[in-house]
Amino acid sequence: MAINKAILIGNLGAKPEVKYVSQDRPVATFNLATTESYKNKEGQRVDNTEWHSVEMWDGLARIAEQYLDKGSKVYIEGKIKTDKWEDKETGQPRSRTKILALNMTMLSPRNDGSQTQENPSMGGENLVDDNSEEDLPF
Repeated sequence: MAINKAILIGNLGAKPEVKYVSQDRPVATFNLATTESYKNKEGQRVDNTEWHSVEMWDGLARIAEQYLDKGSKVYIEGKIKTDKWEDKETGQPRSRTKILALNMTMLSPRNDGSQTQENPSMGGENLVDDNSEEDLPF
């Protein structure tokens, strides 16, 4: 049995970049910061920030494009994926590790002034990409 699952809560470093690989297939990418704090021997607070590359497809990418912005706090569930390729200039092997998001919960309240009575807040709403092409084994 094998499990590949990543769970992150953090803040976006910038607005998601959205590209369309075909007319109706968006992919959103952004960096997510997670920060752990602790006190050192001298009693001073130390923050340790890690940056994670996140990729979202289809419905989640559309939601990210519409609702996420720099500083937005999100809960991400996904899996760790490593892309490998050969550098065109040097011929050297290259790789990049990212989180392929499978669902997301927005934790920051919307502040675009477009809240309605039927949908007063997107904050905390669990969003799952039902168009995911991968079947989970459980």
